[in-house]
Amino acid sequence: MNALTVLLALLAACANAAASVLMRRAAMEPGEIPSGADGLSGPAGSPSPSRRGRRLSWVAGAGLLAGSAVAQAAALAAGSLSVVQPLLASELLFMLAIGRAVFHRRPGRTTWLSFLALAAGLALFLGAAAPSAGRSTADASRWVPVAVGVGCAVLVLVVVARLVRAAPRAAVLGLASAVLFAVTAALLKEVTGRFPEGPEALAAHWTTYATAVAGLAAFGLLQCAFRAGTLVASQPALTLGDALAGTALGWALFGEHIAPGARVLPEAAGLVLIAAGTVGLARCPEVSGEWDARPAATPHPVAARDGRRRQAPAESR
Repeated sequence: MNALTVLLALLAACANAAASVLMRRAAMEPGEIPSGADGLSGPAGSPSPSRRGRRLSWVAGAGLLAGSAVAQAAALAAGSLSVVQPLLASELLFMLAIGRAVFHRRPGRTTWLSFLALAAGLALFLGAAAPSAGRSTADASRWVPVAVGVGCAVLVLVVVARLVRAAPRAAVLGLASAVLFAVTAALLKEVTGRFPEGPEALAAHWTTYATAVAGLAAFGLLQCAFRAGTLVASQPALTLGDALAGTALGWALFGEHIAPGARVLPEAAGLVLIAAGTVGLARCPEVSGEWDARPAATPHPVAARDGRRRQAPAESR
């Protein structure tokens, strides 16, 4: 891994996190958004921001998502798919920090530890696996079976999402979106690998247009995931699914390999941390919507025994 690849991937992760927070906020019902969270709310005590504020949040999120795609394309041109996609798992930590500022809520200690376990486990796994660089473009014959497998996987996930509600639906839709984002990244790597052939060759090649179609489909599923449940429910499946699917596609399409032998033990330890983080996150109260789906409690005056009005303590977080 070279420093430029890491820097560009982390920049893409930060932009992705900010986009997720802003677009989740835009997808929330007006009464769910904490007062003043957009800077465009009405007078003090107003329960929700204006439509204009929600629209600006969505537009800003879409712009950041586009900027993330540019940074990701640059990272893929400089490094391998199996390195870039897993590095995007750092989006989890960026998302918690940005979400705290936007929703005026502090995630609980269990949530932080769960996210840290997920990110640390993925980092340990990738550090031990040491993915190889592979080829800059894929063999044309490999795209058909990969497309069939991905299409079936996404279809199954969408059907399952229709059978569940709330947090489980957000997680399943987040995973389906992650698979499509990983495919988009694989197509984007193919396109960047063909840059030396010139703009005319790129315009004539099918992957240029398939990248746009896959990206739009992933974006659509992402919006459904944001509407189905909270960020804490959808983001782990989205981020980790993207990383793991990207690693698999790097192996299947570009011949990228992970190190076997003695490194199996730390790789297994990384997988255990990922599993522990996932289980811990599933038990966090934020999954039920207490972090980014309910206005924060504010102090309100109450009458004391002596007749004077005093501030009541805010609801415990």
